[in-house]
Amino acid sequence: MNQELTPLKTALENYKNKDIIPFDVPGHKHGVGTEELRDFFGSELMKIDVNSMKCLDILSNPISVIKEAQLLLADAYNCDYGFFLVNGTTCGIQAMIMSICKPMDKIILPRNVHKSALNGLILSGAIPIYINPKTHKDLKISMNISFKDVKKTIDENPDAKAIFVINPTYFGFVSDLKKIIEYAHKKNLIVLVDEAHGAHFNFHDDLPNQAMQLGADMSCVSLHKTGGSLTQSSALLINEQRIKRENIQNILNLTQSTSASYLLMSSLDLARKILATRGQQILSNSLKLVRYAREEINKIDGLYAFSKEIIDNENIYDFDETKLAINVSNLGLSGFEVYDLLADDYNIQMELADSYNILAIISLGDTINNIKKLIEALRNISLKYKKEKLKLLNINLKNPEVIVSPRDAFYTLKTRIKLEDSIGEISGESIMAYPPGIPIIAPGERITQEIINYLRILQNEHTIITGLKDSSLEYIEILKY
Repeated sequence: MNQELTPLKTALENYKNKDIIPFDVPGHKHGVGTEELRDFFGSELMKIDVNSMKCLDILSNPISVIKEAQLLLADAYNCDYGFFLVNGTTCGIQAMIMSICKPMDKIILPRNVHKSALNGLILSGAIPIYINPKTHKDLKISMNISFKDVKKTIDENPDAKAIFVINPTYFGFVSDLKKIIEYAHKKNLIVLVDEAHGAHFNFHDDLPNQAMQLGADMSCVSLHKTGGSLTQSSALLINEQRIKRENIQNILNLTQSTSASYLLMSSLDLARKILATRGQQILSNSLKLVRYAREEINKIDGLYAFSKEIIDNENIYDFDETKLAINVSNLGLSGFEVYDLLADDYNIQMELADSYNILAIISLGDTINNIKKLIEALRNISLKYKKEKLKLLNINLKNPEVIVSPRDAFYTLKTRIKLEDSIGEISGESIMAYPPGIPIIAPGERITQEIINYLRILQNEHTIITGLKDSSLEYIEILKY
């Protein structure tokens, strides 16, 4: 297909140029009724913040320009069809799970999934079969699931309907996705892939393979993260050998807004064009920048910007170089401290931090000047603040027993008791720690003494713990029967 075309963006531009008198929603009427919004966002943007109409098609039942744009998206990603998402990849992940799993169906998934997948379990009623990814010994980051563990889990659960894989993890780690897909299909499982951080993979030869290229059934890509579209815009990609496009559309219509933003959708149309026509050139520049950054950062005392040397062909089969992750434990500072120093003292916003690492995303809009400012800031921090190396916490999580489905746990009445009194009870909350970002307990799982002991160790180490309503870790909600 001609990837230079932008059917939706072109239709929106034609609408703007017609100077149409609006008696439909939205109520700002091209910004005339909201002077402050118009002055802040600009009159040109307000003129294209419009509602569905014949000339612009409708996302819930596309038949013209949106359908054409979605077919171009599919062509760019080498798959059978693509759906625009205006509720983020969260909406797409939930739709993937809901379209395959009915209540009590088993789905295999890594323990370190995004919370949108856990919410997908609640919406679908599916039963999770977790694979616990190993934690990197030196970096203390959760790696990806190995083919060995996937094969073992599939063989132990022959009645599972689907497997859910992350490609890549937040820090850029990639599994042997080809072998996972081939074995899962051999055992009649549907393969769902969270590619929130891999929307750019398909457009450069030095990057890991995209799920659609390898034959996955569905994947979600966050083009707003690494593809250049506006925040909250993503895409759901499908191959139709084992699933039906119409079913996916029906599920998406349950979870997406009926007032889809044309700003978000047209940004997807344009981002797809840019990636498909100039992605190799643009991403070559991104890789050049990030390789330079790693080389210079690794000259700084106390810092380690890791790359493909950490590949072990099992837990890390491949690595996305555009994820500039920096281990700071040898500085004697936590990742959170370095993150705050960069933001507060140098006006540099990193993507995230955990106890031992910080992460920068290098993508289409980065420049050599900004890369040099980051390097210089890190060099100054090392000179000013370096002290004795942090003591690393050894993490060895075991998956708790799943007693009831996440959906049943969500809807069951709950009561609040002291954490120390909760041994043997079924959790009504999830508890997650950074690092490594794996749920220690999820709704519907049995609480054990080992879990409580581990939480106290984390608390003493000042680890960031999320999920609980009581951030002091004194109380937890359990299911009330």
